[in-house]
Amino acid sequence: MGEKKKKIIKTIKIDADKCNGCRACEVICSAFHAQPKYSSNNPARSRIRIIRYPLKDIYVPVYAGEYTAAECMGRDKYVVDGKEYEECAFCRASCPSRDIFKEPDSGLPLKCDMCEGEDEPLCVKWCRVDALTYEEREEDVEDVEAPKELDIGLESLAKKYGAQEFMDAVARMSMKA
Repeated sequence: MGEKKKKIIKTIKIDADKCNGCRACEVICSAFHAQPKYSSNNPARSRIRIIRYPLKDIYVPVYAGEYTAAECMGRDKYVVDGKEYEECAFCRASCPSRDIFKEPDSGLPLKCDMCEGEDEPLCVKWCRVDALTYEEREEDVEDVEAPKELDIGLESLAKKYGAQEFMDAVARMSMKA
């Protein structure tokens, strides 16, 4: 069992009632994560998405969380302030049941990095209606080694293409190097 340590937890608080669906957060996030930075804009690469139901005036900002290899079992619906939401609208996970929060070219899962290197996430800075608020808090957490980003990406590719095809591709790449 790991020991407890103090850790700064960074979160984005979302007030869906204030969101007007402008998608400025998606635009700045995709530009920040473009290679090289700010060279292009593709909202499919954004780590935040606006779940939109414009005819019902529903806009729910959701930012990418941890990757999960399994689909959830729930497909419940919730009513909040008279508006109906599907359970998946609130889910931050990149999972096999939907394409949201997956890199469009490779299919690798995306995760919000809080715009690492910036003083606060750019989606929060660019939100003009204050639907997004950046918060930091200190918590006691158990010291557990998390899977590395490379491990998650390789596992995702192996699951998508099959272990043998993945190994063949690695072998071909190593012969070229």
